[in-house]
Amino acid sequence: MVRVRFAPSPTGYLHIGGARTALFNWLFARNKGGTFVLRIEDTDIERNRDEFTQAIIRDLRWLG
Repeated sequence: MVRVRFAPSPTGYLHIGGARTALFNWLFARNKGGTFVLRIEDTDIERNRDEFTQAIIRDLRWLG
């Protein structure tokens, strides 16, 4: 089984490059019958914001 991940850092809003990467990973997992995992890389304590985490999740849901 295939498992892919998308691991954005919540230091800003999701941009087109991140959205493209997430979409390609999701499509690949779907095609192979695998799993897509969203992992939030919250290691940058100073710049992380909960609003960015929520926005990333919301935007990925909007993408499908």
